[in-house]
Amino acid sequence: MHNGLVVISSPGIWIDWEQGGELLLEAPMTEPLLVAIAFIGGLLFRRMDMPPLLGFLLAGFLAGALEIGDRKVIDAMADFGVVLLLFTIGLKLKIRELLAPQIWGTASLHCLIVVPLTAVVLMALPLLMPNFGAIERNTALTLGFALSFSSTVFAVKIFEQRGEGAALHANIAIGILIVQDLMAVAYLLISSGHLPSVWALGLLALPLLRPLLVAMLRQAGHGELLVLFGLTMALAGAWLFETVHLKAGLGALVFGVLLANTGKSVELYKSLVTLKDIFLTAFFLSIGYYGLPSADSLLVAALLAGLIVLRPLIYFYLLILFRLRARTSVLAALSLSNYSEFGLIVAALAVQSGRLEAEWLTTLAAAMALSLFVSAPLNRVAHTFYSRYTARLQARERRQLLTVERPVDLGNADILILGMGRIGSGAYAYLNQRYPDRVMGVEENISKAADLRDSGIRCQLGDGSDRDFLERAHLEQRRLVLVCLSNHSENIQVVKLLRSLSFSGKVAAVARFEDQRRELVELGCIAFNLYAEAGHGFAERVLDELGADPV
Repeated sequence: MHNGLVVISSPGIWIDWEQGGELLLEAPMTEPLLVAIAFIGGLLFRRMDMPPLLGFLLAGFLAGALEIGDRKVIDAMADFGVVLLLFTIGLKLKIRELLAPQIWGTASLHCLIVVPLTAVVLMALPLLMPNFGAIERNTALTLGFALSFSSTVFAVKIFEQRGEGAALHANIAIGILIVQDLMAVAYLLISSGHLPSVWALGLLALPLLRPLLVAMLRQAGHGELLVLFGLTMALAGAWLFETVHLKAGLGALVFGVLLANTGKSVELYKSLVTLKDIFLTAFFLSIGYYGLPSADSLLVAALLAGLIVLRPLIYFYLLILFRLRARTSVLAALSLSNYSEFGLIVAALAVQSGRLEAEWLTTLAAAMALSLFVSAPLNRVAHTFYSRYTARLQARERRQLLTVERPVDLGNADILILGMGRIGSGAYAYLNQRYPDRVMGVEENISKAADLRDSGIRCQLGDGSDRDFLERAHLEQRRLVLVCLSNHSENIQVVKLLRSLSFSGKVAAVARFEDQRRELVELGCIAFNLYAEAGHGFAERVLDELGADPV
């Protein structure tokens, strides 16, 4: 946190923990022009199908050059965004999943490879740019560490757009990102520059508070009280840890972990994610106030961005080493082929502590922006790339794959249901009554598939948008495939895959809007509009229950 300041509601209002929690109101409001510049910058990049944070970075450089906005307020808002970021990371943390070798092993080995490689390139810069001063080893290693992370925001957005949030490759990529975030948190702790207070030992008793905190979370309901509870927990963790001379962000992370893996933690995360993104906008704006990058800085940033082409190759071979399929490795590796906003957070701390010169922060910001320009188009063609080079990529797979990656037996099922969410599960229950033991569900979420099997439902683990899976599904034995995935573009992708594989049976798919239904019909599907036909289904269920003419 910047000088002990934490924003609690709006620009110009913050709490100063170093002054005993005094509420300060005298700071001027951030100029509306700065907000407008940030919005326009983000909108322009969104229209180019690029992450809006690139627009926020450029808006920050422009605002810094024109001296628009109060830097103290912007820095305080940025610090609060980081606190919320770490709190929401804690809410998603599942220690058991992170212990999987393909996650922590890949993240650790990648760091061990990339940090020294980047440091060597940086120390060799004077050979390429004679006017560029020599870089000390510790500085180069710090920069290499900051550049070893990949963007969590970017990966999550990519998976959301493609409807792949529950897929294996998405879970592995997000797991690797969380391990990297934990590495960054460890750096924040180690770099604090002073020893914790003796009272910090009392923090070991925090797990005893979990039952009370979880009970309060359940009582918070679903509206504004839930958001207020989340903000209270994030700020409480930040304040408590700073009180005992530990990093505020670490406290927010720990309090998030205390509330993780409960029925309400996902809802709490979703209620805070937009607020977190808004305050993180201030962080990207704050980068511009360190000054515009010089011509030499831009050249260095371009060189660092060029190194990004090695990143997916390193990730791919590491994931293959841990016995994952080529497809899983390719999609996960491409989603991680960029630099991270968390690296800027690490670099900003290093600048504040004097380990880095301020100009390096603008250089890293430019390198991150350029890396996203490279990564975004790569991820748009990820599936096409894999389809084109399937044979070559599969040739690099290990002979013995992980259990979750091995082929599955769909038995003699005539009907496949791809996606066993609420719609797919409901369709399974209806069809299984009429065609017992002839229906098979396919679910990409590992834990959900296991729960369904435990409840007696015929369900296999698989990704309906995975061409490899469909090729091994013996489609010639199936008469009907119901596509019940959560994302329309993914539904379309699956339908096209089935057609490309010459599936001769019937295909049915769900849609939420009329234009989506028409698109599915044009592809030869039986299409069901969830919103338009929900009333019909409701009335049909009522009459079935009554069993007679209600009039």
